[in-house]
Amino acid sequence: MRSGNPALKESTFLDLGTGSVVRGAADAMTLNGTVNKTAILLILSCISAAFAWSQMIDASGNLNPGGSMYMLGGAIGGFVLAMVTVFKKEWSPITAPLYALVEGLFLGAVSAVFEAKYQGIVLQAVMATMGTMGGLLLAYRSGLIKATENFKLGVFAATAGIALLYLVSMVMGFFGKSIPMIHDSGMIGIGFSVFVVIIAALNLVLDFDFIENGVERGAPKYMEWYGAFGLMVTLVWLYIEFLRLLGKLRN
Repeated sequence: MRSGNPALKESTFLDLGTGSVVRGAADAMTLNGTVNKTAILLILSCISAAFAWSQMIDASGNLNPGGSMYMLGGAIGGFVLAMVTVFKKEWSPITAPLYALVEGLFLGAVSAVFEAKYQGIVLQAVMATMGTMGGLLLAYRSGLIKATENFKLGVFAATAGIALLYLVSMVMGFFGKSIPMIHDSGMIGIGFSVFVVIIAALNLVLDFDFIENGVERGAPKYMEWYGAFGLMVTLVWLYIEFLRLLGKLRN
């Protein structure tokens, strides 16, 4: 998905005077446009996350069991909207904001659960996520980290392996079983979470590379929303993994 070649036909037109094909600047993806749309998605997710948070905490400051529907609904709704966006990129101006709103419900509910158990952990996870994104963006722009083909292959393989492991763990959970140690607060569990955080963070480099290539190749304007969506997905994953890691360390 992230290494695909963006389409050019929708952002070019034929100059009949010279016979040359040039990019249509008004209809092409831009870096500033992608940054602005990423900010919009983050704001939307924060708004819905704040609402879910308020529903998860009752007047006495305790968790409200009924608020769990926001966690489940946000997770399922976010997954469905993500799949629609991946397969229908041209719908991303509509589906990406909807994804941010729905995913915000999930994030708010999960954050409330972690905060109730470990006070102050949400602020730490948010700062770690934003700090990691800023640091990697600086490293990418300065050339310290380059998205070579081997780098992309390695990150993709590690990400696929983690996804498969989580899927197996989820299926085992239906039968009351779990993969030993990786979800515990021991050295192996903490080490596993550190590894997952690193891989999630490196996926940001692939997102930066995808957005930069899209801008350079004159991808259609809607790809600004798609690029922002891809970055949002990675940030959500990174934030959740920081919560898990910090929770293990606190425990």
